[in-house]
Amino acid sequence: MTVEGQGALVLFSGGQDSATCLAWALDRFSRVETVGFDYGQRHVVEMACRSRVREAIAGLRPAWHQRLGCDHPVDLGVLATLADSALTRDTEISVPDHGLPTTFVPGRNLAFLTFAAIVAYRRGLRRLVGGMCETDYSGYPDCRDDTLKAMQLALNLGMERRFVIDTPLMWLTKAASWRLAEQLGGPALVEVIRVETHSCYQGDRTLIHPWGYGCAACPACQLRAAGWEEYRGAK
Repeated sequence: MTVEGQGALVLFSGGQDSATCLAWALDRFSRVETVGFDYGQRHVVEMACRSRVREAIAGLRPAWHQRLGCDHPVDLGVLATLADSALTRDTEISVPDHGLPTTFVPGRNLAFLTFAAIVAYRRGLRRLVGGMCETDYSGYPDCRDDTLKAMQLALNLGMERRFVIDTPLMWLTKAASWRLAEQLGGPALVEVIRVETHSCYQGDRTLIHPWGYGCAACPACQLRAAGWEEYRGAK
């Protein structure tokens, strides 16, 4: 059932999680817009995938096509100059035994949500939808539910608004995320996500695997591949 009269802004990177969130929002809200951030990421190819994924998802349902509104690309290149991360510099991608993965970009989701709220404020949108998850994830503290709740409070106090941050994937495994996509848009949506989205940290789109394009070695590819195997194995 859609929430009539309510609009949503989806934080849309062009990856698996944000594509699933876009379908989730289109299934629920009467008007949906998207925002994407170019922050100097080494997998900037995800930005090139965004428009194709948007169009493909909107084309799956007439109602989705009618509800999908504007896209808002935002240049946040300053993050790359400030953050010492393997996602913004050509350094080794690794997951230490203790500490955060080298792909952690300090403050990234906090910055994303702040700028998304600015866009939403201007566009008259109350719901912010993000693909953050602390079930199957890379250990980033800005993906945790507590962080998102605190951020929602800060945005509402600081902007005198009643924003709601929706995180439909927060308690889902990657396999459950694939199943959610199937529930929302059937096999056609699963195929769009598999073939058109990009999640690989290396930005590798030279070879397609059963679960999609990627290097098959970075943490993002490993999570996506493991989730796909579990999802397909349950069928």
